[in-house]
Amino acid sequence: MQKMPAQTWCTLVLAAGRGPHDPMAKAWGVPNKCLIPVAGVPMIRRVWDALASSGRVAATRISIEDANLLPWPELRVAALPAGASAPQSALMAISSGALEYPVLITTGDHALLTPEMVRHFCSAAEATGADFVAGVARAEVILEAYPQSVRTFFNLGPDRVSGCNLFAVMNPRGLKLLERWQYLEHVRKKPWRLVGAFGVRALVAFALGRLTLDHALAHVSRRMGLSVRAVCMPFAEAAIDVDKPADKELAEAILARREQVA
Repeated sequence: MQKMPAQTWCTLVLAAGRGPHDPMAKAWGVPNKCLIPVAGVPMIRRVWDALASSGRVAATRISIEDANLLPWPELRVAALPAGASAPQSALMAISSGALEYPVLITTGDHALLTPEMVRHFCSAAEATGADFVAGVARAEVILEAYPQSVRTFFNLGPDRVSGCNLFAVMNPRGLKLLERWQYLEHVRKKPWRLVGAFGVRALVAFALGRLTLDHALAHVSRRMGLSVRAVCMPFAEAAIDVDKPADKELAEAILARREQVA
């Protein structure tokens, strides 16, 4: 029997800067944080190359405040205007028709992204049959590999997870989650307020330590009238983006080890 080709995806890379006073961009003398070199290669270039080499991506678009910030012609051509926030940028890009479903969303500071991570997430997201999928990594996976890494974990009953800046909008229904995310962006690292936004039942379960990851997603799905699932990534590095100098130092150490193994 002939093997069916893998489904191809469109990808949106969220790369809008935080202005001239962003401490990371300012420290490294670049106009946008995603242009900071990590092990000699700008982060946005690393993300682009990982996506292009994955074999799962048909087209990639970059949401950035100014396409002229990108010194590579092929990246400039793929640039789209950015909104006032990450979810607004995603909504603008997908609603414009510049991307076809399914859409993989990631960020321009995901310097450790690899083709293997992309393939794993896309295949796992397809298997869920959900409308919207988020990539997460469990605390035990991250801390076993990098016990010194400082991450923000969500404690959901027995589940401790960290986000991986990997999201899948599988169809137009998935946009409803992006619309909600737009209003919750400012509390995304405040578990009580984030959980409370999805109803009293979810908040009570969270307070009692009974809100597992699966239960939390079930609450969100019921509340929003769509199917939301998570993919637990087996790669600790999938949860490490570059938000502060310590992250950059860790990312460069990881990349150096990869070079030694290659």
